Amino acid sequence: MHQGNHRDHEGAKKLFELVKDVKVAMMTTADSDGTLNSRPMWNNDIDENGDLWFFTKLHSPKTAEISRDNQINLSYSDPSSQTYVSIAGKAEIVSDQAIVDAKWTESLKTWFPNGKDDPEVALLRIHPEQGEYWDSPNSKMLHLFGYVKATLTGESPKTETKKVDLA
Repeated sequence: MHQGNHRDHEGAKKLFELVKDVKVAMMTTADSDGTLNSRPMWNNDIDENGDLWFFTKLHSPKTAEISRDNQINLSYSDPSSQTYVSIAGKAEIVSDQAIVDAKWTESLKTWFPNGKDDPEVALLRIHPEQGEYWDSPNSKMLHLFGYVKATLTGESPKTETKKVDLA
Protein backbone atom coordinates (compact mmCIF):
# COMPACT_ATOMS: atom_id res chain seq x y z
CA MET A 1 0.00 0.00 0.00
CA HIS A 2 1.32 3.49 -0.89
CA GLN A 3 2.82 5.16 2.17
CA GLY A 4 3.67 8.62 0.73
CA ASN A 5 2.74 11.96 2.20
CA HIS A 6 -0.72 12.92 0.93
CA ARG A 7 -0.28 16.46 2.26
CA ASP A 8 2.35 17.37 -0.35
CA HIS A 9 -0.03 17.60 -3.30
CA GLU A 10 -1.43 20.85 -4.69
CA GLY A 11 -4.73 21.69 -2.98
CA ALA A 12 -4.20 19.12 -0.21
CA LYS A 13 -3.55 21.70 2.52
CA LYS A 14 -6.94 23.32 2.00
CA LEU A 15 -8.73 19.96 1.66
CA PHE A 16 -7.35 18.70 5.00
CA GLU A 17 -8.00 22.08 6.64
CA LEU A 18 -11.66 21.84 5.57
CA VAL A 19 -12.18 18.36 7.09
CA LYS A 20 -10.16 18.64 10.31
CA ASP A 21 -13.01 20.16 12.33
CA VAL A 22 -15.89 18.19 10.79
CA LYS A 23 -16.79 15.67 13.48
CA VAL A 24 -18.54 13.01 11.39
CA ALA A 25 -17.76 11.57 7.97
CA MET A 26 -19.97 9.23 5.98
CA MET A 27 -17.87 6.21 4.95
CA THR A 28 -18.98 4.24 1.91
CA THR A 29 -17.84 0.67 1.25
CA ALA A 30 -18.94 -1.95 -1.29
CA ASP A 31 -20.69 -5.20 -0.32
CA SER A 32 -19.84 -8.47 -2.09
CA ASP A 33 -22.74 -7.94 -4.53
CA GLY A 34 -21.58 -4.40 -5.36
CA THR A 35 -24.17 -2.67 -3.16
CA LEU A 36 -22.75 0.54 -1.70
CA ASN A 37 -23.16 0.94 2.07
CA SER A 38 -22.63 4.24 3.90
CA ARG A 39 -22.45 4.83 7.62
CA PRO A 40 -21.44 7.72 9.88
CA MET A 41 -17.95 7.51 11.36
CA TRP A 42 -16.50 9.76 14.07
CA ASN A 43 -13.62 11.75 12.51
CA ASN A 44 -10.81 10.72 14.87
CA ASP A 45 -7.48 11.84 13.45
CA ILE A 46 -5.53 13.00 10.41
CA ASP A 47 -1.87 12.11 10.83
CA GLU A 48 1.22 13.97 9.63
CA ASN A 49 1.15 12.09 6.30
CA GLY A 50 -2.51 12.88 5.63
CA ASP A 51 -3.82 9.41 6.45
CA LEU A 52 -7.23 9.46 8.14
CA TRP A 53 -7.97 7.26 11.17
CA PHE A 54 -11.29 5.92 12.46
CA PHE A 55 -12.05 3.54 15.33
CA THR A 56 -14.13 0.49 14.47
CA LYS A 57 -15.05 -2.97 15.70
CA LEU A 58 -12.67 -5.59 14.34
CA HIS A 59 -15.58 -7.84 13.32
CA SER A 60 -18.24 -5.71 11.66
CA PRO A 61 -19.96 -5.48 8.27
CA LYS A 62 -17.69 -2.61 7.22
CA THR A 63 -14.47 -4.49 8.07
CA ALA A 64 -15.76 -7.55 6.20
CA GLU A 65 -16.49 -5.34 3.18
CA ILE A 66 -13.06 -3.66 3.42
CA SER A 67 -11.38 -7.09 3.62
CA ARG A 68 -12.96 -7.95 0.24
CA ASP A 69 -12.59 -4.52 -1.40
CA ASN A 70 -10.57 -1.85 0.39
CA GLN A 71 -11.62 1.03 -1.89
CA ILE A 72 -13.73 3.46 0.18
CA ASN A 73 -15.15 6.96 -0.02
CA LEU A 74 -15.49 9.51 2.77
CA SER A 75 -17.99 12.38 2.55
CA TYR A 76 -17.74 15.38 4.85
CA SER A 77 -20.43 18.01 5.17
CA ASP A 78 -20.62 21.15 7.29
CA PRO A 79 -23.69 23.10 6.16
CA SER A 80 -23.07 25.84 8.74
CA SER A 81 -19.88 26.83 6.88
CA GLN A 82 -21.03 25.58 3.45
CA THR A 83 -18.07 23.18 3.31
CA TYR A 84 -18.35 19.87 1.46
CA VAL A 85 -15.52 17.37 0.85
CA SER A 86 -15.28 13.92 -0.75
CA ILE A 87 -12.18 11.73 -0.33
CA ALA A 88 -11.59 8.42 -2.12
CA GLY A 89 -8.89 6.05 -0.97
CA LYS A 90 -7.89 2.64 0.28
CA ALA A 91 -8.67 1.39 3.78
CA GLU A 92 -6.43 -0.72 5.97
CA ILE A 93 -7.61 -2.50 9.13
CA VAL A 94 -5.14 -1.89 11.99
CA SER A 95 -5.33 -3.80 15.27
CA ASP A 96 -1.90 -2.80 16.66
CA GLN A 97 -2.49 -2.18 20.39
CA ALA A 98 0.21 0.53 20.58
CA ILE A 99 -1.56 2.56 17.88
CA VAL A 100 -4.96 1.97 19.52
CA ASP A 101 -3.49 3.19 22.84
CA ALA A 102 -1.98 6.30 21.20
CA LYS A 103 -5.19 7.34 19.42
CA TRP A 104 -7.68 6.35 22.14
CA THR A 105 -9.81 9.01 23.88
CA GLU A 106 -12.19 8.35 26.77
CA SER A 107 -15.16 9.59 24.72
CA LEU A 108 -14.80 6.41 22.62
CA LYS A 109 -16.20 4.41 25.55
CA THR A 110 -19.62 5.38 24.19
CA TRP A 111 -19.04 2.91 21.33
CA PHE A 112 -16.53 0.65 23.09
CA PRO A 113 -17.73 0.29 26.71
CA ASN A 114 -15.04 -2.31 27.50
CA GLY A 115 -12.31 0.25 26.77
CA LYS A 116 -9.25 0.28 24.57
CA ASP A 117 -8.09 -3.20 25.65
CA ASP A 118 -11.21 -4.84 24.21
CA PRO A 119 -9.95 -7.25 21.49
CA GLU A 120 -12.74 -5.96 19.21
CA VAL A 121 -11.28 -2.43 19.13
CA ALA A 122 -9.47 -1.71 15.87
CA LEU A 123 -8.71 1.22 13.62
CA LEU A 124 -9.29 1.94 9.97
CA ARG A 125 -6.42 3.78 8.35
CA ILE A 126 -7.49 5.50 5.15
CA HIS A 127 -4.81 6.24 2.57
CA PRO A 128 -6.39 9.01 0.45
CA GLU A 129 -5.89 8.86 -3.29
CA GLN A 130 -8.21 11.58 -4.56
CA GLY A 131 -10.27 14.35 -3.04
CA GLU A 132 -12.64 17.06 -4.07
CA TYR A 133 -13.96 20.02 -2.15
CA TRP A 134 -16.66 22.60 -2.57
CA ASP A 135 -16.09 25.69 -0.45
CA SER A 136 -18.74 28.41 -0.56
CA PRO A 137 -18.58 31.79 1.11
CA ASN A 138 -19.83 31.19 4.66
CA SER A 139 -21.13 34.62 5.56
CA LYS A 140 -24.93 34.84 5.83
CA MET A 141 -24.76 38.22 4.11
CA LEU A 142 -22.88 36.66 1.18
CA HIS A 143 -25.49 33.89 0.97
CA LEU A 144 -28.25 36.48 1.01
CA PHE A 145 -26.41 38.45 -1.68
CA GLY A 146 -25.99 35.22 -3.70
CA TYR A 147 -29.73 34.48 -3.43
CA VAL A 148 -30.65 38.00 -4.55
CA LYS A 149 -28.12 37.88 -7.41
CA ALA A 150 -29.45 34.49 -8.57
CA THR A 151 -33.01 35.76 -8.43
CA LEU A 152 -32.25 38.93 -10.37
CA THR A 153 -29.68 37.71 -12.89
CA GLY A 154 -30.14 33.93 -13.04
CA GLU A 155 -26.46 33.47 -12.05
CA SER A 156 -25.47 31.16 -9.22
CA PRO A 157 -23.21 32.39 -6.44
CA LYS A 158 -19.56 31.37 -6.87
CA THR A 159 -18.33 28.21 -5.17
CA GLU A 160 -14.69 27.15 -5.19
CA THR A 161 -14.46 23.56 -6.43
CA LYS A 162 -11.18 21.70 -6.73
CA LYS A 163 -10.19 18.11 -7.44
CA VAL A 164 -7.03 17.08 -5.61
CA ASP A 165 -4.76 14.15 -6.51
CA LEU A 166 -3.55 12.70 -3.19
CA ALA A 167 -1.82 9.52 -4.38
